[in-house]
Order: sequence, then structure tokens, then C-alpha cells
Amino acid sequence: MSDRPEILTVGELRASGHVHKGLHQEIRENLLAALAAGVDPWPGIFGFSRTVLPQLERALIAGHDFVLLGQRGQGKTRLLRTLAGLLDEWSPMIEGSELNEHPYDPITEQSRVRVLAEGDRLPVEWRHRSERYVEKLATPDTSVADLIGDVDPMRVAEGRRLGDPETIHYGLIPRSNRGIVAINELPDLAERIQVSMLNVMEERDIQIRGYVLRLPLDVLVVASANPEDYTNRGRIITPLKDRFGAEIRTHYPVELDDEVAIITQEGQLAADVPAVIVEILARYTRSLRESPAVNQGSGVSVRFAIAGAETVAAAARRRATVRGETDAVARIVDLAAAVDVLAGKIEFEAGEEGREQDVLEHLLRMATAEAVRLHFRGVDFGPLVAAFDGRRTVTTGDAVTAREFLEDLPSLNGSGLYDEIGARLGAGNDGQRAAAIELALEGLYLARKISKDSDDGERIYG
Repeated sequence: MSDRPEILTVGELRASGHVHKGLHQEIRENLLAALAAGVDPWPGIFGFSRTVLPQLERALIAGHDFVLLGQRGQGKTRLLRTLAGLLDEWSPMIEGSELNEHPYDPITEQSRVRVLAEGDRLPVEWRHRSERYVEKLATPDTSVADLIGDVDPMRVAEGRRLGDPETIHYGLIPRSNRGIVAINELPDLAERIQVSMLNVMEERDIQIRGYVLRLPLDVLVVASANPEDYTNRGRIITPLKDRFGAEIRTHYPVELDDEVAIITQEGQLAADVPAVIVEILARYTRSLRESPAVNQGSGVSVRFAIAGAETVAAAARRRATVRGETDAVARIVDLAAAVDVLAGKIEFEAGEEGREQDVLEHLLRMATAEAVRLHFRGVDFGPLVAAFDGRRTVTTGDAVTAREFLEDLPSLNGSGLYDEIGARLGAGNDGQRAAAIELALEGLYLARKISKDSDDGERIYG
């Protein structure tokens, strides 16, 4: 963040050569400048570069309000929050102005009087771009007063007339003047509340208790919503839909790499989670989105995979703390902990009662097998399979340390297979080597080369 400008009065602002631009012009110019310079205007947004973002950029260049439609966990809110990055870093306003009015363009009577009376001595204060983005979660109890405003009885009691603009307590949208107001879950707003937004979005004036205030508000109104056919909680009324210049559909990541990038960026991990474990969680999430057993109208949020990675990391950290491991590294055995706690994030089809756990475990095995085939293609596991002679076993589990697991492995007479397995996954310490070899054993089990018994948090390969 650059330092706040030191300009304190309108006279100094004029002398600096400052030019007033409308909000939509400001956003348009900053977006076009970023695109021309090859700078990504949407940092941290993955999977939308060829679909959603071009539509969004066209809407902003056109100066349109817009609504993002998509299932839960598709990054709609994250995308809306990046809009603040398209605003000028610092913007001047009349000091003390309730509606953040520009010193060159006052819109309330009080500010006009101040501009005439104080002239170049009118004090100026500066707002950072982060203060010009306001977010509101739509809830059924949201009122017109919350969004638009209402008469303030205290000001009336002080002797002002009821129709006096100074009696008005402004709501969220007017107070977002010269900024962006984002409304999440727009269909949850009662229809009569949505009606109150019509004038704000088209005529840019506000009506409060029968009084019309001609305020040329300069706001960008954006919103998010789930598809109506799933939520059944409400709808966006047709006149309000018509006020939005663009309706943009979002989607889940199309490419596996984008899914992995989102998990890596958003996950707050308490331990080292190898890249292959993150990949398995991403594949697992994608397979759930394709499963006929899962209600695809509900969707499978990206937050599912993020919470899975965080749970796996927590399981590894707990083991390292309890058993005194130096390096806390997640392994395949920790994925079971994620499945146990994430089941509630999935909505299954009506005919799947009682099979939920089986579906989750089956799809996790499929995701694991896909990762094994990709990363260990061409590796000769013959010596490891041969080492299990019917009596030899290897035990792992959520309480077995990496060192204990490695010491329990059968000797392969210098074949170098363990080193090759570790190298395939970039293993650098005991925890990462244990994670790689444990994945290989799980792959051999899924390929029916060796057996596995699971009981009370332990897995015995043999």
C-alpha cells in the first residue's frame, strides 16, 4: 500500500492537477490499463480465464451492473472481492461526507452549501480502495432501511421537517456512493426488498417513505446467486434481472491443475501435505461432481477439497505431536480422517440412503488409483510384491510414525526401488518418503497385487 496523499484541501487538490472520473470510467480505465500491460487483474482466480473472466471484463468495460450465477463453492464471492483492485488506490472525498462525495461533485444539499461557503479551503480526506468495496449477505430479514435508508426519528425530534433530506438515515447502497456494493445470495432478499433496488439501479435516485431524493448516485451494484432450480429459497424478480446489464454463469474448475492450485492457495495447512495428496483430493472432488449418487444440483464445493486438505494436515500434525515426530507430513492413511468429517458437505440422491459411506470410500479409491497410475507409470514393483511372501507384512496407521513405517518395510536387497518411488514424488525427508511408499503400497493393493486389512485405525499390507 502506498502512502496516503498529503493533500488536505480542495485548493491543493486542484493545484495537483487531479481530475475527477466517474466510478465506471475509473474501473474501465484501470482494467484496460492492466490488460494492455499484461498484468493479471484477477489475482488468485483460477479456472475462469477462458470462460467467466472475458464476460466479466466486457461487462465492466461496458459499465454494467452484473450478477454471478453458479452453484456453491465456485468462487463467486472471491471473484467479487477482487473488483476492489480495479479502483484507484486512493480517492479524495469531502471531509465528513456521509455519502463519500467527491470535492468536485457534491450531490447533497449540505455538501453543496459547504463547497460554496468554504471554497478552496474545503477539507479533503482520502479513502483507500479497500474502503470503497462493501459486501452484504442477503438474508430474509434484510429491510429497505438496511439497503436504501429510512427517516431518522431522532432527527425529526430535533425539529427538522419530515421531508427534509437531513432527516434521512442512509442505507448501505447510498453510503457506498463512488464504490462497489456486492450483495451475496441475492434471491434470499424478500421480493419487496428487491423492488426497492429498482430505482437505485436504473434512475440512480432513492425513495424513502414517499419522499424522492434525486441523488445521482455513482455505484456499481454486483450480486451473486445460486441457480433458482436448486435453492427454492426465492428468486430474482424479473424487473431487477432486467436492471442488471450482465448475467454471468460461473462453474467449477475444468482442469485438474486449477483445482489443485485453488486448494494450495486457500488451504490453511497445519502440516506438510505432499502434492500428490492434494492431487488425490482434487481428483476425489471431481469424481464426486460426476457421480450419479451425488445430487449435482447441490454441487460439490471447492471448499470440500480445501477442508479435506486441512483435515489431512491436522491428522498429520496430531500424529507428529503425540508421537514426537520431527516432520509432520500427511500420508495416504490420513485421507480416512477427511472422509469421516466431510460426508456432511455432500448431498446424495434420494435413493442412496445407507450407501453414502460406501460411495465416498469407493470414489476415494478410484482417485487414489488414478494418481498411482500417473506417478508410478513404468516403475517395476516386482521386488516389492515378491517381498510379501505370505508371512511378511507392513503396518501403517494414524498413530504409526514415518520412521516406524520405514523401518517395518521389507528389505529389497539393494534394488533401489524405495529410492525410485521417493524420487518420483520428490521426497526429501522421512515423512515424504513414507508418504510416497505408502501410496505405492496402496496402489499395489488397489491393483490386487497385495492384500490389506484395516482395523481400528491401522492398515496391514501383506
